[in-house]
Amino acid sequence: MNYRTLGRTGIKVSPYCLGAMMFGAAGNRDHDESVRIIHKALDAGINFVDTADAYSRGESEEIVGKALKGRRDTVVLATKAHLPMGDDPNQQGNSRRWLIRALEDSLRRLGTDHVDLFQVHRPAPDTDVEETLSALTDLVRAGKVRAIGSSTFPASDIVQAQWTAERRGLERFRTEQPPYSILNRGIEREVLPVCERYGMGAMVWSPLAQGLLTGRFRKGAGTDSVRAARGYRHLSDERRLDTVEQLIPVAQEAGMSLTHLAMAFAIAHPGVTSAIIGPRTMEHLDDLLAGEGTVLTDEVFDRIDAIVPPGTDVGMLDMAYDPPAIGQAALRRRVPGERSAA
Repeated sequence: MNYRTLGRTGIKVSPYCLGAMMFGAAGNRDHDESVRIIHKALDAGINFVDTADAYSRGESEEIVGKALKGRRDTVVLATKAHLPMGDDPNQQGNSRRWLIRALEDSLRRLGTDHVDLFQVHRPAPDTDVEETLSALTDLVRAGKVRAIGSSTFPASDIVQAQWTAERRGLERFRTEQPPYSILNRGIEREVLPVCERYGMGAMVWSPLAQGLLTGRFRKGAGTDSVRAARGYRHLSDERRLDTVEQLIPVAQEAGMSLTHLAMAFAIAHPGVTSAIIGPRTMEHLDDLLAGEGTVLTDEVFDRIDAIVPPGTDVGMLDMAYDPPAIGQAALRRRVPGERSAA
């Protein structure tokens, strides 16, 4: 593989990053098979592995830890914290209290004394970003973390974090992990340009749009029951399904599968360092690896742009982040009769 530099960290990573979300109770419950999948990915040249404490409540990290025994030094290992890890309201979020504890727990499960990248899994509007960066800075200085990053942050939050780090002399986010695919190109408008401006690496998640860009879910092909059983809204979004139907002939005429088209698209943007793949089975991994090295022509890019214009989203991912100004109706509706403070 042709390795890329992760932002300005100097760390070299593969254009495919192995995501471990599907290892454990949420996906493949067979630990031995999951370990074999990880080993095959590493043997194929992937040197970047991303997991999180919340993936199957720590089980994913435990599986990754087993797989990396004897191979830890050759792997760029990333994990994340923020999502709930228990019923205690303080077992989540971006506070100093939780992030330090969360990392210690992750290191124990991963069987290592450090991670190469520790990421904040989502923004926390109730926590001062200085509090978060201060805690992460201490972890870097303690040698437990090599670099820090954000995940699914709006562009304005990324900028605020960069400014805070500069003003306070704190470690700054070196990476961002946003969603990105042919169906979700919104980050092309601001997030990716901001990442490039600040020299941040971008490792994008869901390049296959949570399975839609594999071509397995087709409009009117009798997969409605499967979509309903999985409980995924995006798999029943008619706009997204219609778009997939338009993309399939583009891939066919280019002589490739829709999966390979989608992956090649995701890693082609100059602001993207790596695309996270999340295989659940060995067959999934084999298919993804078979498309490694696929390059799209300008003609194919133009056809994609005509179907999904740059900087636009077709529907939303189920795991997408909505900032409070969008998610809370009270923040975008005036109360009748309310007098302006001005």
